[in-house]
Amino acid sequence: MIELEGLTKYYGDTLAVDHLTFTVRPGMVTGFLGPNGAGKSTTMRMMLDLDHPTEGTVRIDGKHYRQLNDPLTYIGALLDAKAVHGGRSAVNHLLCLAQSNGIPRERVGEVLDTVGLTSVADKRSKGFSLGMSQRLGIAAALLGDPKILLFDEPVNGLDPEGIHWIRNLMKNLAAQGRTVFVSSHLMSEMALTAEHLVVIGQGRLMADMSMAEFIQQNSRSYVRMRSPEPERLLDVLHVEGIEAVAVGNGSLEIDGVPADELGGLAARHQLVLHELSPQRASLEEAFMRLTAESVEYHAHDGEPVAAYAGTQEPAPSGWGADWQKKGS
Repeated sequence: MIELEGLTKYYGDTLAVDHLTFTVRPGMVTGFLGPNGAGKSTTMRMMLDLDHPTEGTVRIDGKHYRQLNDPLTYIGALLDAKAVHGGRSAVNHLLCLAQSNGIPRERVGEVLDTVGLTSVADKRSKGFSLGMSQRLGIAAALLGDPKILLFDEPVNGLDPEGIHWIRNLMKNLAAQGRTVFVSSHLMSEMALTAEHLVVIGQGRLMADMSMAEFIQQNSRSYVRMRSPEPERLLDVLHVEGIEAVAVGNGSLEIDGVPADELGGLAARHQLVLHELSPQRASLEEAFMRLTAESVEYHAHDGEPVAAYAGTQEPAPSGWGADWQKKGS
């Protein structure tokens, strides 16, 4: 279990994390979402004592990270896949970690096999692709067989087979009763993997709830109906006091009425339906709706950015939307 209480971080006058309080519980994959610059990486670094909070605390199974003996046996983390000495082989990198954390040597071979790197175990990591580096980072996270796992963008650089593998790995780890906390910008993957979501924006907590609750609370749900007799269908709905919006192709959209009730109404009036489908927003749509006001870096459809965020200075000539704020 990971517990955050009032976690706050300033860099000079800049507030990066703003009094975050939430708990990451075992037995499920918890997704950590937020726009760029929301404070996700800073929060995860503070969980591992890589950054020190200005205020507040983080506890790993009731202890501060610095109080843990052999920390890899408590919590395994992947924050930066390329944070490996390039001259070391995969096996030597893992052996160094194992020896410093009291982990048996045999465990190195086990995790290399788990992540599919046994065949390149003796190769130097500087020659690894991003996907291979991700696998090595995941092997390091698994090395101590920890009860808590922390992953920051774990699918970066992985091919479709690798993405499928890491998705199932995280689900299986959670099913074993472990705490799994994962940050990702790939909403489609998060929707397939996470059961619970923690969402932050501009360093502040915006949501801490199940995936289903998050989508329900931050999206519009409606029913789409389509009939070869659209005008008659519209009349029937109006008689029943049901408001419908025509959206073209003979389709109507109805809010606030269950699909089964609408289907029964059509049947009673012997109306043929070519479509009766509940529509629900995706995780991406719900996320965009919730965080629209907290996005720090806005693109402008290819148009030059008028000014640096937070200043009145014009953007440098020739720059588009991928500039970074001064000092970031």
